[in-house]
Amino acid sequence: MSQTIVSPPLSVTIRRALVRMWDDPDSRGILIGILGVILVHLLLYLLAPQVLRTDPSMTVLRPHASTKQFNIEIQPDLFNQPKIPPKVQPRFVETNPNAPDNVPDKTNNFAAQNQQVAQEKPTPDGKSDRPAMEGQKDIKSAQIVSGQLSKPLEQAPIPPTPEQQAKASALMSTRPEQNPLPGVEKRIGDDATSYGTNIAKFAEAPKNIPEKIDGQKNAPLIEGANAMVAPIDPHRPRPRPQIVKTQQVRPAIFEENKFGTANVGVIGVSAQFSKYGLYLQKLIDTVQIQWDELNRESKIYPSAGSVVVVTFILNSEGKVSRIVNVDSRATDQAARTCTSAITDRSPYGPWSDDMKALLGDEQELVFSFYYQ
Repeated sequence: MSQTIVSPPLSVTIRRALVRMWDDPDSRGILIGILGVILVHLLLYLLAPQVLRTDPSMTVLRPHASTKQFNIEIQPDLFNQPKIPPKVQPRFVETNPNAPDNVPDKTNNFAAQNQQVAQEKPTPDGKSDRPAMEGQKDIKSAQIVSGQLSKPLEQAPIPPTPEQQAKASALMSTRPEQNPLPGVEKRIGDDATSYGTNIAKFAEAPKNIPEKIDGQKNAPLIEGANAMVAPIDPHRPRPRPQIVKTQQVRPAIFEENKFGTANVGVIGVSAQFSKYGLYLQKLIDTVQIQWDELNRESKIYPSAGSVVVVTFILNSEGKVSRIVNVDSRATDQAARTCTSAITDRSPYGPWSDDMKALLGDEQELVFSFYYQ
């Protein structure tokens, strides 16, 4: 016969051990402590997420509660600020000095004098502040008249040919005939107050001379003439000298403008006088004269159509403080000439108090030089 020992189940073994520990007074306290620690850790594990979270708690709505709603309707244009048009910068223009001084009605242009836009042939319904002009489309010009600032160079007299010199010498060596005034006053009678006259015929070429001088009749008058000037021939008078009138304005390249004005009169542009406009006009004229002088002295002239644009800074003392940029579509010599035309005559005079208040301490200017 055999015997088999079977181990009791684990649960039965644990239960028996707990019963023995519970029956033992010393072991009972240890068991209670272990159970308490397990219970505390279990509570912390369950309650810690609710105690330590930081987001606000959501409001619990009752089943019968309803959310109140309201709508806000805003008018579309109530808070839209009105669009302010961009401020148009004042524009400097060059006026016609021969046009009358006339304050314009309304314009954004300023210049060296007051002027009202006008043109010889009106443009129907024209409302432009500039006169209609034929010109170029690819440039910006502020001029409406063209002229010359510097006086034209006087040409040296052409020396006479040898034939003219021989003829002039022959004419100057010929002595004209001169006859004394005819007539002799005579006294008649014994009365001291009586007088008498002779009636005589005037001779040709009479002169107030004591005696007659024989010579050639109709000889040219040479009184006050010198050896280099041909005598005046009464049968061949010289042509009458003519005065060529040239406007004292800069030579211009006009900008095309098809839409002019309905005002009829001497050509003009709408502009309002300002001290800044007068200052700029004198500065531009000075640069123009210097540029013309430098081009006359230069032996190299750029081709027609060349353009040089110089940007520079002018300070309140009238000095060119610096050249900002030189955009040249010409030769290097032409670029240097245009830059020198601006800097050579600096300074151009201090600014007035009104100009300083308007412009500050310096102003950027852009000059365009066109070679034609």
